[in-house]
Amino acid sequence: MKTVKLCVIGLLLSMSALADNIIDEVIWIVGDEAILRSEVEEERMRAQYEGQQITGDPYCYIPEQIAIQKLFLHQAELDSIEVSESSVSHQVDMRMDYYISQIGSKEKMEEYFRKTASEIREEMMGNIRNQMIIQQMQSKLTENIKPTPAEIRRFYATLPGDSIPVIPAQVEVQILSFEPIVPPEETERVKSQLREFTDRVMSGKTDFGMLARLYSEDTESAKRGGELGFVGKGQLVTEFADVAFNLNDPKRVSRIVQTEYGYHIIQLIEKKGDRINCRHILLRPRISATDKIKSLEKLDSIRTLIQDSASLSFEQAVIKFSQDKNTALNAGLMTNMNTGSSKFEFQDLPPEVAKQIYTMKEGEISQPFIMMDPLKNKEVCAIVKLKTKTDVHKANLIDDFQVIKSLLEQRLASEHIHNWILKKQKDTYIHIDDNWKGCDFEYPGWIHD
Repeated sequence: MKTVKLCVIGLLLSMSALADNIIDEVIWIVGDEAILRSEVEEERMRAQYEGQQITGDPYCYIPEQIAIQKLFLHQAELDSIEVSESSVSHQVDMRMDYYISQIGSKEKMEEYFRKTASEIREEMMGNIRNQMIIQQMQSKLTENIKPTPAEIRRFYATLPGDSIPVIPAQVEVQILSFEPIVPPEETERVKSQLREFTDRVMSGKTDFGMLARLYSEDTESAKRGGELGFVGKGQLVTEFADVAFNLNDPKRVSRIVQTEYGYHIIQLIEKKGDRINCRHILLRPRISATDKIKSLEKLDSIRTLIQDSASLSFEQAVIKFSQDKNTALNAGLMTNMNTGSSKFEFQDLPPEVAKQIYTMKEGEISQPFIMMDPLKNKEVCAIVKLKTKTDVHKANLIDDFQVIKSLLEQRLASEHIHNWILKKQKDTYIHIDDNWKGCDFEYPGWIHD
């Protein structure tokens, strides 16, 4: 069964500047919506510019994908499907920030796309809004696809051997970690440097953005002069948000703020409703080798206590000693941020953890080690316990029921969407210019007899 291949038309900005010399014409009409030759040319050149492969003849494939999108958008209008403008705006802000970070500055972005930032944003708003509506429409069409256990078993029984997915080796890992103790004099050194930065900005001697580029340890925002882009309060850690959202004067600098990531100073750029754009400088205290060794020795003592005493389990030790708030209340069980599950393939684990557990057996506890916390981007000391380990195998109903269920759901959803498009073609006025009909379409019903 073929799957619907909705290309994300226009989620990246169209290459309209490359199509300035195209003589435009209407080549398709779907319902009361026209598809222009320029739309197809722009999408073709965008794909070519980005090295994106197009299936078959682009002058057949691209207008068909645009037509499919128009079918979904028309149905969404009939069903009164709408998306939150704040969600659209948030996605646009994130994408604009991404472009600026990759290209280097707002001015360079405007030069690159040959449009003003407001024009880029306006075009992006429409494209992202449509894509979100289409996603919601597809979800609505397939929301009732819920195969029963019996249907899942029958589906599995009919799968050819070479179609049964291979499940890679997976592990569940529990972790106990904490940060090495920072000497008071090191904390004071960091605060003193941030106070110096504040004085230099407030006196007009130095630009905040320049200091952020030179010194901030938040490497991503440092590329943009410390700028975070528009964010809501819930997207920031509480301590940072409480200070940032109380700033009112863009010329001033906040007090020093301590978070789990280190120490910050913040400068307001702009407020817009319940969102804020600000810049910050992050500095982290440096941990000496001696302090790291002391923490590793403490972890070694905890490990020995767990192994030699029936009174302290690994889970109890996590509750008592771990500083990782993301796992401390879950017996230390790590969560795969890509899937939301507790199961990891080795390549999805932090490399230091993967190295520790590679040769371990279920129930074993590692030696203490130092790792980079992927969320805080700072060093922590840790021990890990291998809770479960599953070797590479072909999916089966006992161990991988959810995998097989998802496979069936995807197939049923694909079939349902495919049949919905075929039916929608029959109920929709479609006209294709004679010069654009000679195609081997994925859905031949575009040309009505």
